[in-house]
Amino acid sequence: MYRATNANNTYDSKMISKLEIRESRPSDVAGIEQLYVDAFPDEDLLPLVRELQDFGQSVISFVGIRDKVIVGHISFTLCHVEGGKNKVALLGPLAVTLPLHKQGIGSTLVQMGFKHLENSKIGYVFVLGDPAYYSRFGFKAEDKVVTPYPLPTEWHGAWQSIHLCGAEAPHEGRLSVPEPWRRIALWTS
Repeated sequence: MYRATNANNTYDSKMISKLEIRESRPSDVAGIEQLYVDAFPDEDLLPLVRELQDFGQSVISFVGIRDKVIVGHISFTLCHVEGGKNKVALLGPLAVTLPLHKQGIGSTLVQMGFKHLENSKIGYVFVLGDPAYYSRFGFKAEDKVVTPYPLPTEWHGAWQSIHLCGAEAPHEGRLSVPEPWRRIALWTS
């Protein structure tokens, strides 16, 4: 039985054992979209979620299913650092249904994604998110690879990275992202 843990919590193994994690399928789109509407009522993430779901092999997407309902979702977009040759990944978006927060679903999705990326020889992951949440996975503030657009000052520390496996570190530069991530509003509001 899988037991997800982090520095702050030990998750209920029964909850996690009832959770099916798998790569998303085209038939999951409606459930994924509803998850983001419910989880982020004040943000319109649907255009990004839809584009990423249709973007093909450059996006790795997992769903968490409990009792035949999608209760969690995560995407990793393959990118590169300008001037570099190694692929890196951008984590996001990530959502878990509100009633099931703090039960290990998000952590399980992140860890499953990390395993997939390591098996694909992708050694670096970047994220723009809450440092209090993402630091539990080992993310640290990133200062060598910059975002595609300048971030607001109040987001200091939200741009983070983690080194997963033996890949060489990306050189300094700007993260080059595919089309779904090229809307400035995703990086500034």
